[in-house]
Amino acid sequence: MRLFRLYENGSEFYTEFLTEKRMEKNLSILIKRGGVFYGVEGTSPDKIFKAVTEQMDLPVKSDADVIYNALCAREAIMTTAVGNGIALPHARTPVIKNEEDQRVCVVYLKEPIDMKAPDNIKVFVMFIILTQNPQTHLQTLSSLVSLFKNAEFRKLLESHASEEDLLRAIERMD
Repeated sequence: MRLFRLYENGSEFYTEFLTEKRMEKNLSILIKRGGVFYGVEGTSPDKIFKAVTEQMDLPVKSDADVIYNALCAREAIMTTAVGNGIALPHARTPVIKNEEDQRVCVVYLKEPIDMKAPDNIKVFVMFIILTQNPQTHLQTLSSLVSLFKNAEFRKLLESHASEEDLLRAIERMD
């Protein structure tokens, strides 16, 4: 996959070629920032979001309640469950102010929950995406979806793999 990023530098525009390798590296960085949460309890997405936002190591200028409300508002519109027991919760609009504060939190649930997934499989893992801009959001979604197509990566998720194992797999599968 090849993507181009358009930058504005004063009155000039230029593009930067993004390779899959670079996008995977970015995903690894986002997961390192967000961390991996195990055994998160809750019987609904909003309860899971509350538990996670209370545990997140948030940037100084970020508010857990703002992030929680944004995740709930997006989930109320349509499920973020994508199938195979995986969900990609995210806000409709950016809730992170600075690029260096963007993150993806991997959340393993204590018990799977029904999120009305297209394949009717209960969600056991969430990748909560918190980005600063739509472009990074789309790049992150693209990288994650590519990984989810890989049976080996899905098996890692089913085993509640460690952050280290997930990051190693992301690098290996690029």
